[in-house]
Amino acid sequence: MESPRRAEPARDLDLLVWDAPNVDMTLSAILGSRPASSDRPRFDAIARWFLAGAGDHEVEGCVFTNVQPTAAVSLRGWIEALRSFGYAVFARPKLHPEDDVDDAMLEHIAERAATHRLRRLVVASGDGRNFLGPLEELHRAGVRCVVLSFAEVAGYAQESPHIEFVDLEDVPGAFQVSLGRTRLSALPPGGGWFRPTRSMRALLEEPHPAPAPDAEVAAARPAPADDDAAGSAPDAAPDAAPDAGAGGAQPGPAAPHPPAPGEVGRVPFPGPPPSRLRAG
Repeated sequence: MESPRRAEPARDLDLLVWDAPNVDMTLSAILGSRPASSDRPRFDAIARWFLAGAGDHEVEGCVFTNVQPTAAVSLRGWIEALRSFGYAVFARPKLHPEDDVDDAMLEHIAERAATHRLRRLVVASGDGRNFLGPLEELHRAGVRCVVLSFAEVAGYAQESPHIEFVDLEDVPGAFQVSLGRTRLSALPPGGGWFRPTRSMRALLEEPHPAPAPDAEVAAARPAPADDDAAGSAPDAAPDAAPDAGAGGAQPGPAAPHPPAPGEVGRVPFPGPPPSRLRAG
């Protein structure tokens, strides 16, 4: 009679789950348009970053996506590329608006937490409604929880004391070009420049709006004396778009003055500003 086999000890696991619909929607909102192929994150670079923090743990990367019936053919190549980088892919048909992948992601995380010693969990999603509670619960169970997303949408991860946050654009090599975001939380110590989003001369091509009554009154008032004006810079408009440009990034006197405005932390470019600045 054979002796019963001993149960194998649970293995240490680092798990990455990627919410493709959420990341794609967020990227579109940041860019203001549908992302081009050069605007999308490089999954090979994401995998290298993930592996660098895994040590000798077992690793698993999973991408969860919806498939529109009309996009099945075009997504095939993308899914095959993901598999060649070592990712497993969960694909669900998008037949109804409620056909999302969040529940499948949570089920997979729970399954891996039951079969392995989950050491690190990286969730690429800005969806705090679905992931905040489960991630904080896993943290209390001893799991290191990391959210990989964009700072503009992942407030739940940045505000939670139990979750680490990594901005996707801070992953080395994740993007071929800069996304052109206005990231005031990532300024270099010496200050930095934000390039204009369009030419100033474009203003001459627009019809000149009639001034509002309040503006007419203000224009008729004499300019304040230097002593009155010191330290009284107007507050930024609360409804300004995040990428409204350089209005909120006035450099101090210690900041170096480049020959032309460039993006923060990048080499200034000569001539008219490009619509995208290739990452250095």
